[in-house]
Amino acid sequence: MGCFDVVCGMEGFILAAGLGTRLRPLTDDRPKALVEVGGEPLLALAIRRLASAGASRIVVNVHHFADMVEEYLASHAWPCPVSISDERALLLDTGGALKHAEPHFSGRDDILIHNVDVLSTIDLSALLGQHASQRNLATLCCSRRDTKRLLDFGPDGSLLGRTGSTQMNQNSSALAFSGIALVSPALLPLLPVADHPYSIIDMYIELASSHPVRSFVHPADQWLDVGRPETLEKAQQWYPSCNK
Repeated sequence: MGCFDVVCGMEGFILAAGLGTRLRPLTDDRPKALVEVGGEPLLALAIRRLASAGASRIVVNVHHFADMVEEYLASHAWPCPVSISDERALLLDTGGALKHAEPHFSGRDDILIHNVDVLSTIDLSALLGQHASQRNLATLCCSRRDTKRLLDFGPDGSLLGRTGSTQMNQNSSALAFSGIALVSPALLPLLPVADHPYSIIDMYIELASSHPVRSFVHPADQWLDVGRPETLEKAQQWYPSCNK
């Protein structure tokens, strides 16, 4: 398994194109990215989070109510340049979205990928440090949570596959992916052409057999999925922390 050169910079990619079906009826007239927590859209919180972690530029993908997202971004000043990856023609899922956005990235810097509907107090500087020291192709933020969608990791943190599809042993760990990952720019050329939607998790699993794809384990209470109306009330309590 190869390893990847340590890079000096970092860029950001916010996955914001989804239909937000779990947040209906809030997303009947707006994109998920513009649903507010503490009076601020999730998109603004994500942009500031990535910028504070050191992102020199941020790319946001759009599809559902794309015009509204573009107008919002254009009407505000941001701490670093923000550009749009347009998926109006076809919603490409997480893997296809990253490949489609490839022209927006420098090809030199790591990319911090962040779901727009995730809030966290995860130590992103520690994530960057681990990713660089291990020289990973991808480093996935994960925690031990009660969910049906789990990934299996070996004793050194290497991704093995989805829970239930791999042979577990006493040294393996079943962890939940937190919707935040740091990837090497070397990942982009390895992704299939973005002429169809495909999952980035599926690509991580496929590439993990020949490339270093590892977990970054964080406490479960440092993370919140704001993808459902019932979690928005809890999210208000998170606002002071995620807005730092």
